[in-house]
Amino acid sequence: MTVTVAVLGLGEAGGEIARDLLAAGAHVRGYDPAVRPGPGIRACADEADAAAGADLVLSVNSAHDAEDALRAGLPGLAADAVWADLNTASPGLKRTLAELAGPRFADVALMAPVPGKGLRTPMLASGPAAAGCAELLRPLGASVTVLDGDAGEAATRKLLRSVFFKGMAAAVTEALHAAREAGLEDWLRDNIGAELAAADASLVRRLEEGSVKHAVRRSAEMRAAARLLAELGVPSRISDASRRWLDQLASSTESSTINAGTVRSERGKGKGDGTG
Repeated sequence: MTVTVAVLGLGEAGGEIARDLLAAGAHVRGYDPAVRPGPGIRACADEADAAAGADLVLSVNSAHDAEDALRAGLPGLAADAVWADLNTASPGLKRTLAELAGPRFADVALMAPVPGKGLRTPMLASGPAAAGCAELLRPLGASVTVLDGDAGEAATRKLLRSVFFKGMAAAVTEALHAAREAGLEDWLRDNIGAELAAADASLVRRLEEGSVKHAVRRSAEMRAAARLLAELGVPSRISDASRRWLDQLASSTESSTINAGTVRSERGKGKGDGTG
């Protein structure tokens, strides 16, 4: 049986996924108010028109438009069809969408950039229709991991990863900007590449524990780094944020140490005066 998939949003990500679905043998229906569907993709008048007759609807527009797209598409969605929201949205929004769509909803998180991968982009799926979504997409070449749990579980994992990955990207970009101004861009690129290539799972623990243990010293180091960037004429957004975070870590660590010392002291008094 040939699967019919509706793709809502035919921009960079949605357009590439739609082309891959078509190449894999699916019937593809598309709707995007700003982008004309490519060859072989049936152009639809709106979301409900695109959803009509589809086994699976992939909403790939934006988090801002996700709820409006679902509300507009639901009248055309068959009772046994699946609505998969692929937008990068908060778990709370995904749960709202699940309440609207009921058992037909799947929260799908794209776990890598889509360009160059298209339908092969690794996906996580949760929610009531996660398994059904995977069953429809896997034969077409998609890699979908189904998670136990409600809608929002996939989104939570994606966004937790985003905190790390996008934060690292911001730090790397700021550092390279400063290195470029200092005439050391090639050196720093090689240094960052070597550090990442040598990284293993133990690095995560060392970064976390070292930040707490050496918060005071590292805060002073980031203050000096921010001064360097100021001398180079480079905004120190990430460096300043890192220093503020380290200051908070240092304060909380000092408070914990003081409290622990007070508890130990009080316990010592208890033992000395016979009160236990």
